[in-house]
Amino acid sequence: MSYVEQYYESISRLLRQTVDEGEEVLGKAADIMVHAINEGKSLYLFGASHAGIIAEDAFYRAGGLALFNPIFSPALMLNVEPITLTSKLERLEGYGTILLESKPVKQGDVLFIHSVSGRNPVAVDMAIAAKQKGMTVISLTNVSYSKSVESRHSSGKRLFEVSDLVIDNHGEPGDAAVSVKSLSQKVAPTSTIVGSFIIHSIVLKMIEQLEEAGREVPVFRSANLDGGDAYNEAMMERHKHQIHYM
Repeated sequence: MSYVEQYYESISRLLRQTVDEGEEVLGKAADIMVHAINEGKSLYLFGASHAGIIAEDAFYRAGGLALFNPIFSPALMLNVEPITLTSKLERLEGYGTILLESKPVKQGDVLFIHSVSGRNPVAVDMAIAAKQKGMTVISLTNVSYSKSVESRHSSGKRLFEVSDLVIDNHGEPGDAAVSVKSLSQKVAPTSTIVGSFIIHSIVLKMIEQLEEAGREVPVFRSANLDGGDAYNEAMMERHKHQIHYM
């Protein structure tokens, strides 16, 4: 079997496992988020470095939920130089709390955090601070990976231990999935593909609930289709009390 075929098999297996074993928890995540938006609360997304790709993938895009508010930090993005700075700041205790407090978060809001290892202080800090503010914390992490490593946070806690709801991406420790003959290190990570599938699946479950209740489904149209800009502007205006990125 070629390396590409091995990767395809790994991704296919993980996606199938997510549906077979994780659909119930995805439904719970959707329940939490729909309840929050029905109550006029806000939804926030966070991830550092490559984990932040999931927040970027779900935010401000055609076919995506308009109510996701990302928590971005330029120092944790992949265009920072030197790139090793992102790793150092992920491990800086207190930084996650500062980032959360830079947003107008309030009791009843929901915070979705993606961290594959779940061990670094930025994610743990943010989760702890969010719960102290009365927010609900949903985490997307690799539970077996996280259990195999020690926390880098002074509390000794990993993300899955400080979250209200945990979604497991079922990947391998280290994230990469394909064994290569000439390397001891595996190649081809799975968390980004699986993570994107998970966040968009949660959105689909939210939409099912909103449709059943006869509620508006606030989803972006492509700005590259005729009428897309006007549609999106009108929708964002209607939901401006829950949107904090404009």
